[in-house]
Amino acid sequence: MPIFVIQKHYARRLHYDLRLEMNGVLKSWAVPKEPPRKRGVRRLAIQTEDHELSYANFEGTIPEGTYGAGKVEIWDKGTYEMDEKEEDSMAFFLKGEKLNGRYCLVKFKEDRWLFFRC
Repeated sequence: MPIFVIQKHYARRLHYDLRLEMNGVLKSWAVPKEPPRKRGVRRLAIQTEDHELSYANFEGTIPEGTYGAGKVEIWDKGTYEMDEKEEDSMAFFLKGEKLNGRYCLVKFKEDRWLFFRC
């Protein structure tokens, strides 16, 4: 079963990096606010570059002067099961320590998505 991880990232601004294992990489989105645990709460998710699978276990500090400088800690992790996948939307079941249930990512323009419990 593929993995997911959410890393709390204290960069220029605190945000959460949602990462889903797909096609041998971690597809990634930066979520400016804490990921939603309840239905009805929607979060902006900005798609970012893919990361290597090994990055799923990274916790530590990215040095100053480097892209993404700041402290990174794992906020949640686990496995997921894809339920529906289209070009501009996907629904999946997260099985994590904090997030459990069916979640959706829906693209609304270029690299902007909505992340919510559905």
